[in-house]
Amino acid sequence: MIAAEGLSRPALRRQLRQMRRGLSASQQRLAAQKLRRQLAHHPLFRRARHIAFYLPNDGEIDPRPLLRAAQKMGKATYLPLLKSWPRTRMVFQRIEPGERLRPNRFGIDEPRVSPARQRPVWALDLILMPLVGFDEHGGRLGMGGGFYDRSLAYRSMRKKSHKPTLLGLAHECQKVDRLTLASWDVTLHATVTEENWYAG
Repeated sequence: MIAAEGLSRPALRRQLRQMRRGLSASQQRLAAQKLRRQLAHHPLFRRARHIAFYLPNDGEIDPRPLLRAAQKMGKATYLPLLKSWPRTRMVFQRIEPGERLRPNRFGIDEPRVSPARQRPVWALDLILMPLVGFDEHGGRLGMGGGFYDRSLAYRSMRKKSHKPTLLGLAHECQKVDRLTLASWDVTLHATVTEENWYAG
């Protein structure tokens, strides 16, 4: 576990990104399978009908084995899709097994735009979120672009009775002792690694 005290957010982000990028391909594959086992039979996952995933980038833990398991279970699965305007927001669009994707402006694969297959954030049951660092109190350090924070801002969901469960996914090595959060940071209900669950 990394001590975050005394490190700026950019410095902490650089250190944690370097650590996860340093994992070997075999370590990444093993972590992905262990993550699937951690989540696939958990009641929170089994109850969820509409689940948002992400595709791994920059050493992020890989949720694709879990995505395939969800599709075999008949769940509706979604990926984030960057909006052309405003460019700092994203939506979640349903994907089907084997669907062809294309790279977005950051080189991360996403579905082709289909508004009919997009689902409002508040109508999702579970959102699995990538992160750079996390703590045991629901704190999440992202890549710095603020896409998830803006898209999940609860002011846009305040009048809705249903709100999604937000789960961070990470490698165990991304855990820090305590994150200093900004007012706009969206906190997590829990973070799941290949080894443990950490309730927010």
